[in-house]
Order: sequence, then structure tokens, then C-alpha cells
Amino acid sequence: MPAPLKRIGIGILEDPEKVIDSAVAVCRTVEVFCYCQPGIVKDKPVEKTIHILESAHPEQAMIDDLMNGSIEAAVRGTLPANATLKALKVAEGVDHLERIALLETAHGKKFLLTPVGVDEGWTVPEKLELIRKGKVIAKKFGLPEKTGILSGGRLGDIGRHKQVDASMAEAELVAKLSGSEHCEILIEDAIQTCGLIIAPDGISGNLIFRTLTFLGNGYGHGAPVVNISRIFVDSSRASPNYANALLLAASLLE
Repeated sequence: MPAPLKRIGIGILEDPEKVIDSAVAVCRTVEVFCYCQPGIVKDKPVEKTIHILESAHPEQAMIDDLMNGSIEAAVRGTLPANATLKALKVAEGVDHLERIALLETAHGKKFLLTPVGVDEGWTVPEKLELIRKGKVIAKKFGLPEKTGILSGGRLGDIGRHKQVDASMAEAELVAKLSGSEHCEILIEDAIQTCGLIIAPDGISGNLIFRTLTFLGNGYGHGAPVVNISRIFVDSSRASPNYANALLLAASLLE
């Protein structure tokens, strides 16, 4: 007898067709519960493993179901970031969220990037914890566990500015403590062999994410939140679809 499908929630506000098409693409692998306001989804899917759950406050409904176990994992989809992430933080009792983003270049190279939030990954202990959790995600998603630590320059730039020097010194320390490689500022080389990339700080990580997805024709496939008890994958409107985010959420349940 086949094992029951994993129950994954996803939110819908904008682009309902894109979200539904993503659910259809994975509905033989996972059971998808779509949370939206009444009337958002005009054409209900016929697949029996896709469910449309309407609510005046779909972000709260999805988080409530995630916390009470009605669904096993959730993807933000196209629900508004502020309201959805606030509901998640309140439900989990945390004051910030730590995320590890699955990115893809325009040429099809996938890698994980963290920190990607401006308030994330500012200390050595925070980076070491992100590396530990990121390697687990890389393995689950079939990416190399090798980790590249980025810094503010090349080694030959030492002495040009104190902040550059401090960035490289910290990267060397993080690399030594975690068994990773200090890739200097050369992200283009790092992604060739590393499945996990550690940005110098949350601001530069956010800039890398935005430059790749909004200016560089790359894709953001979802960013698991790693400092909460439930599985929640944040998502970007730049995603071509949400199938990978749904599969990423499902893979984290294994």
C-alpha cells in the first residue's frame, strides 16, 4: 500500500494561475492545499489532491493549519510577505526569521545562499549555525555540501580598507571553524563547486538575491526558514513557478 502523500500548503493572492499550475505539476507527489480569499481562484482544479481553502485572512489560516498539523509544511506562494511572515513569527514566538534561499542562475546553475535577510547572519556563531543547517538542505536537494564563504575583496586587497580587511579576516575564521572554503569576493567561481554560499552579511546577501532574480534573469525557488519548529518555505514573486518550492518543502519532511 503506497504511503500517504505529504500535505503541503501554499498561499495565493496574485497570479493564481501560476500557483495552481505549480500545484498541478506536483500533485502526484504531494497533496496541495491552496489558501486564498474567496473568489481568487476562478477555475477550480479537477485533481483530487489539490484543495482550495478560502478565507478572509488566508495567511493566518495557513499558519494556523501549519501549527496545528493540518498541513505538514507551507510555502508562502503569492501571499503578502509582511502579513504572512508576521503571523509566522507570532505563532513560532520568534522576533526574526533566518532563511536559506535556493537560487538558479540564468544558465541553470542552482545553489543555496544565506544570509538573505538584512537582519540575518551578522556574527560568526550565526554564520556557523546557518552553515550547519544549510548543508542539511543542500544534501536533501541534491546539491554539493561544499560551502563557500564570501568576503569583501580578494586577498590582494588587504590593506585597502579596514572594513575589507575585517570582512576577509572573519571569512577566514568562519571557513576554518566550519571546514569551508574562503572564496574571497569571487562568487562566480564559488558557485561552480559549492552548493552553499555564505554572504558576508545580510545586506550583501539580500543584494545578491535581488540582483540575480530581478536584474540577472535568474530564479528564486524558495527560502526555507531554519529557526522555527515547522517547515515553512518563503518564496519570491520572481519565481517562474512554485513547483520547486513545494518539492523543497516536501523534501525537508524526509
